[in-house]
Amino acid sequence: MNNSLKLVLCSVVPVVILLLPRTWIPLEGITEIEQRVVAIFFFAAIFWIVEPIPVYTTSLLIIFLELILLSEKGLIFLRHETNEFYGQAVGYKDILHTFASPIIILFLGGFFLAMAATKYRLDQNMARVLLAPFGVKPKYVMLGLMSITAIFSMFMSNTATTAMMLSILAPVLAVFEANDKGKIAFALAIPLAANVGGIGTPIGTPPNAVALKYLAGADMISFGEWMMFAVPFVIVLLGIGWLALLSIYPTQTRTINLDIKGKFLKNTKAYIVYATFAGTILLWLTDFIHGMNSYVVAMLPVAVFSATGIISKTDLQRVSWDVLWLVSGGIALGLALDKSGLASRVIGSIPFEGLSPLVIVLAVSVVAAVMANFMSNTATANLLLPLVAVLGTSISSISEYGGSQMIVLATTIACSMGMALPISTPPNALAFGTGLFETRHMAKPGIVMAIIGLILSYALLFILQSSGFFK
Repeated sequence: MNNSLKLVLCSVVPVVILLLPRTWIPLEGITEIEQRVVAIFFFAAIFWIVEPIPVYTTSLLIIFLELILLSEKGLIFLRHETNEFYGQAVGYKDILHTFASPIIILFLGGFFLAMAATKYRLDQNMARVLLAPFGVKPKYVMLGLMSITAIFSMFMSNTATTAMMLSILAPVLAVFEANDKGKIAFALAIPLAANVGGIGTPIGTPPNAVALKYLAGADMISFGEWMMFAVPFVIVLLGIGWLALLSIYPTQTRTINLDIKGKFLKNTKAYIVYATFAGTILLWLTDFIHGMNSYVVAMLPVAVFSATGIISKTDLQRVSWDVLWLVSGGIALGLALDKSGLASRVIGSIPFEGLSPLVIVLAVSVVAAVMANFMSNTATANLLLPLVAVLGTSISSISEYGGSQMIVLATTIACSMGMALPISTPPNALAFGTGLFETRHMAKPGIVMAIIGLILSYALLFILQSSGFFK
């Protein structure tokens, strides 16, 4: 099916919802504005799943549709402010502010760090130094590669980290014989570690950034607090992933010699990169001392690298604007669901009060994990987190177990369990592009990791709840 036909077919459902009589929608008392939000939500869901156009383009269209259909400055013949069924319009400034949300600035700071580290070979030199202690035995070399990938994925784009580590991996794979299953294990180790490592910090993966939107105010979790619970989780899950790959795809090769060339650059700009990289991470971890939150600190690399010419105008063209726009669209969708009142209406129409809060968290996280495997994990977060956040504040039984913080974290971690298919995450797609394995090879450890990851996340949330972490 060509993209033009996909585009037409995918547009049918949201258009039908938009044109339906309001009373036909099974939500009592729904307003015109809320009906339009329903249409935009289904538009986003269908277009993010089927992808008749790039996912970031869908995000831009969400913002555009909200401006003309929902805002007080939209098309004049669509504004019926005097109509009692019109509902609450969404401020056009609020919609446009999603492009400059603090979350976007946080990710931009991460991109600047990643670009500077690559440009001045900090990433490869750190990999060379950090991999040295792991020796030549294949299982330990794999553990080293996974550990370094996970560490880099905490502070750099996990997509960029995967691309870098796959280039380092290329000469290693040449050592294996053609029928050695160890090649599959090594090729899968990189995306698995990147996906898991991204959980470790708020900037590690886009779903974390989306979650921060709903962890604000009294529910805010600082950069350091996030790492306090996420890094131990990453270490345990990474170890399980390592053992799973060794068990499913054992290698016959006895020794591997990693020969990564290069040395640390010794010039003024390189020293600025080293100092800024270390300083930014240190400031992120010590926000309780200096008082600057992670969004403010994220401007440090942006300002320093721009002022010193380390990141030039040409480098700016390589910023992953598509990721920033994708996250912006998700924030805008959440804004519309919240400000229109639709999220509260949907949650209020479902009898959650009769269910155990643990059952609700279990159900939501399983749905998130399944969705994240069959579509972009960022799109999954964009669709589910706005509803989940309202669920956490509106259901009293969940409030007793940590409220929005708990259920948002459970859903966010579940979104990072998309490891079974190439389409689930960019690291998966990059690794699949090497041609070293088939989809079925990724599915087996991916499903195992998703199940174990969900179980571990429940254990983590129980520990956090018992320790009084949730406010």
